[in-house]
Amino acid sequence: MRPVSAREPIYLDYAATTPVDERVLQAMLPYYTTHFGNPSSLYSFGRTARQAVAQARRQVAALLGAAGEEIFFTSGGSESDNWAIKGMALAQRRTAGKRHIITTAIEHHAVLNTCAWLAEQGFDVTYLPVDSKGRVTAAQVGAALRDDTALVSIMYANNEVGTIEPIAEIGAMLRARGVFFHTDAVQAAGHVPIDVQTLNVDALSLSGHKLYGPKGIGALYLRRGWQLYPLIHGGAQEREQRAGTENVPGIVGLGCAAELAAQEMGTEQKRLVALRDKLIVGLQAMGAEINGDLTYRLPGNVNFRLPGHDHEVLLIRLDLAGFAVSAGSACSAGSLEPSHVLRAMGQTTQQANEVVRVTLGRYTTLDDIKAFLATLKVIS
Repeated sequence: MRPVSAREPIYLDYAATTPVDERVLQAMLPYYTTHFGNPSSLYSFGRTARQAVAQARRQVAALLGAAGEEIFFTSGGSESDNWAIKGMALAQRRTAGKRHIITTAIEHHAVLNTCAWLAEQGFDVTYLPVDSKGRVTAAQVGAALRDDTALVSIMYANNEVGTIEPIAEIGAMLRARGVFFHTDAVQAAGHVPIDVQTLNVDALSLSGHKLYGPKGIGALYLRRGWQLYPLIHGGAQEREQRAGTENVPGIVGLGCAAELAAQEMGTEQKRLVALRDKLIVGLQAMGAEINGDLTYRLPGNVNFRLPGHDHEVLLIRLDLAGFAVSAGSACSAGSLEPSHVLRAMGQTTQQANEVVRVTLGRYTTLDDIKAFLATLKVIS
């Protein structure tokens, strides 16, 4: 076990970002130098790059149980969320006069801020509440549906508390009603099994840097038969749906990361659940309260509250002791506002300001967990 005053930092914030796997990096490197061609070019340099993009598309599709032509590459999860929601909302308003959107109060800001923008454009947005564990129900979604509902967007798993939503149940209900269903799976893709056919989702967002791929690359799954308004106009890339020269090294990296995740997910998921549960037991022994659903939960997420301990003080002390953890979403770092997720789950401002998020990953060890618990006991 590493000593409490370990000099080497221990990274426990994998939900914020993951390091690029060395195997992913090696797969990417030739596409910066030797195979640098533009995929839109007709000569051999372009063909090589184009073939690499096609292979990556198949790799990402295989991770999701989708077809290659249903995968569109983007700059990341936020763009995928924006494109799915804006693209469908605008299309539905023009073709069918539909102006209603359903989402939840605990979504990532890439979804919430997109919906807020659409509200300014004349759309009506319903924000569904969640229970104290952060879950919404299919019955809630069904009760909120209207004749003019253009789309529903509900995250697969929450980025702060790790709660997994009943996506398959919601998807089956919406499929029967013919309503477009998008899920933000940025935190889940590559970490838990996902099959878009079983889930009955029409669109799904994912991001490379959350599954040991590079930053600046993501993907949007879009079920055949649906058409989105393009978010970026210009050239004919991505089957005329997203203009701009493809980020070939990033796409190759995402494809490799997706393939590795598919191959190793079963073993890694079990390993992380064991580490996560050991951490939870140790935290509870110190009087900590665990936020989120203990059953329907991401394998590496531990969101806890130590009553009477301000999380900013804990984060500073943990950082000085060599531990990288967070208070919640990386996208909200520096915000003075309490977590909108925790507030939606019924916590007070004071309670929300006593919460720390620890997220485990591919390189987390049992010694890391033991060292973290020992350090937290000393500093708290």
